[in-house]
This record gives sequence, C-alpha cells and structure tokens, in this order.
Amino acid sequence: MNITAAPFEISNPINARILAVSEDSLQGFQRDPWGEIARQSGVDIAVVMERIRAMLEAGTIRRIRQTLLATNLAQGALVAWQVPDEKLDAAFDYMFQQDPFSGHVVLRSTDTATAGSNYKLWTTLKVPQGFSMQTHCEFLARKTGAEHFRLMPAKRLFALGVGHIRRRGLTPGAKADVPAEVTEVAIAQLNDLEWRVLTALKREFAPAEIQPDLWRQRAGEAGVSLETFYEIAGDLNRRKIIGRFSTFLEHVKPLKDGDRVTRFNALFHWAVPPGCEIETGREVGRHYIMTHAYWREGGPEFHNVNIMGVAHGMEKPVLLAHKAAIDAHLAECGIPVSYTNVFWGGRSEIKPSEIAPAAYREWCASAGLDLG
Repeated sequence: MNITAAPFEISNPINARILAVSEDSLQGFQRDPWGEIARQSGVDIAVVMERIRAMLEAGTIRRIRQTLLATNLAQGALVAWQVPDEKLDAAFDYMFQQDPFSGHVVLRSTDTATAGSNYKLWTTLKVPQGFSMQTHCEFLARKTGAEHFRLMPAKRLFALGVGHIRRRGLTPGAKADVPAEVTEVAIAQLNDLEWRVLTALKREFAPAEIQPDLWRQRAGEAGVSLETFYEIAGDLNRRKIIGRFSTFLEHVKPLKDGDRVTRFNALFHWAVPPGCEIETGREVGRHYIMTHAYWREGGPEFHNVNIMGVAHGMEKPVLLAHKAAIDAHLAECGIPVSYTNVFWGGRSEIKPSEIAPAAYREWCASAGLDLG
C-alpha cells in the first residue's frame, strides 16, 4: 500500500486555512491549541495536527512555541549597530550564533543615504532582570568591532503578531474600525516555581510532540501536576506575561518547495511631536499590514523618530503603497509628521531571545563578561 505524505506547502488550500489561524490568532495561553486552530479554521483536528507536523518536519514552519510578552519579563530594546563594512558579516554571525539574548538579527539598508543609514546591523535584545543592557551591548561592541550602537527600548506596543498568510492580498490602507489598543511595558516579578513552569511552557515543540494532551509532558518537565501547570499558566496569562501560541514561518528564505512566504520586510519610521506618540501608534497599529508597531525613541541618530513599525510583503512597491496609505491616514487625523523613512531588511536570522536570569549568569561566565 502506498502511503502519501501530508502536504507541507503553504500553497495547499488546507494548509493556508490552518496557517491563517495558527500564525498569530491564538492569543494567550491555550489549553488545547490544536482544538482552537481546528475550530477557527474549520479543519478537522486530526488533519490540523497532521498538517502542522508535516510542515514542521519540512521546515515550512520553522518553530512552534508558546510566546511570551518578553517586554514584561526582561528588559528589551531594538538595537541599531554601526559596524565597519569589512566587519559586518562577522558581527552578524556573532550576534546570531554566540549571543542567545539577541533575537532578530537583520542587515538593513535605505533607498537613499539619510539619517541613520550607516547603522546597517539591527538586533532585538532581551537582558534578564537585574542585569544591564548597556553593559551587554558594550561587551558585544568589543567582540564585534561595532563603533556605535543605539538602544531603543519600547515605551508602548500597538501591534504584535506576525501572520504572513492572512496578510497576503491586503489592500493598502486596510485597517480596523477602531485604533489599536495600547500595551504597557512593565516588568513582572516571578518566583522560582513560576520560572520553572514558564521555562517548560516556552520551549519549542518537536514534531513528535504535535499530539493531543499537549501540556502533560511539559508539566512533568516543570515538576508539577497538569492542573497546577494550568493554574500557573493561567495566572501568568492574566498578568499579561503570556503572548500567543504560534507557528512561525520563514520570513524570506526559500522553503523546501522553492516557494517563499514573503520577500521584503520594511521597518517604517515616523517622527511626531512629543505628546502625540500614543495617538500616532494607535493609528499606525490599526492598519492590518503592520506586524509590529511601537513607540521607541530613535534619538538624533535617526532624526528623532519615535514611532516605528514592521511590515512584510512579496513586492516592494506594494509595501510602499501601504506606507503611503498610512502616511495619508496620519495626515487625515491631523497628526504632523516631521520625518519618515523606510529601512529595508536584507540578510536576517531569527531566534527566540533567552530571558532566564540563570541562563544569563551561565552565559556571562562562559563568554567572559564580568558581572562585577
């Protein structure tokens, strides 16, 4: 008897229905994520698990995990690095391969030379509570030969959810009926038991784990009963520490079948008057194309931009049309924009940032970073 492997392509209609839900629509802690994906997609739960397993094994899905609102667990920032061109690739490799606290590592460029265009290496950074982002970046600068860096912590979040499949075909200007909600950034304190549960909760799932009763093994890993695991996860969820249950696709790398999920990613910058940041962020964040939108201070290196956001797409002109529609909407709202720009992503690697204090101390000891 011939056994046909389950389709793993994003172009498969059933897979597309599943991914339109599973990428970023499952908010908070989910006791039964496969069942919820089945409910929202209209696909039988057995098929959901079969297809997600097949896509994970084929590399179509690069990872599956319960995400955290890490900004509420560890200090975080977007970091722009000025690195000599001859050291840029080596610096990229070091950030990606040697620093578990740097998450997104991206080379970016602008269409014309402008403020900040000499900052070509961009990373996201998480440093656990009790440690210094400044000290960490100074150490990385010494290791990589970076000449300058700019730390840009998020002051507020307005959009966070990378759903590439459901964003395909969006009309420029498509937006929600109401402005985006504002997410505050506030560090939460966890005890040892909560850290144990959280560590087990956030670890990526292997293909063999794509089974019913998803969390029982993770509860055992944390050394607690399943019901205790659920109780602690639910409490972390109420405290806004839990993000989404997500299946992550590759951004720009070709998949096994040669297809691509997306081809371009753009970091949009806007400078608005002090006091307008929250209103502007909510208006930017309501646009469906935005996977991220936040208030960050770019400083004089970046013409004092204070609203930033990320969008992905298959065609550069279409992303620029989305940007133009957002610009027009801000003008209609009476929000003055003194400066705007687009930083285009090139080479990129993405991994979850480690956030556990114990892991940070171990890394510092092995890397030679003296904590004093």
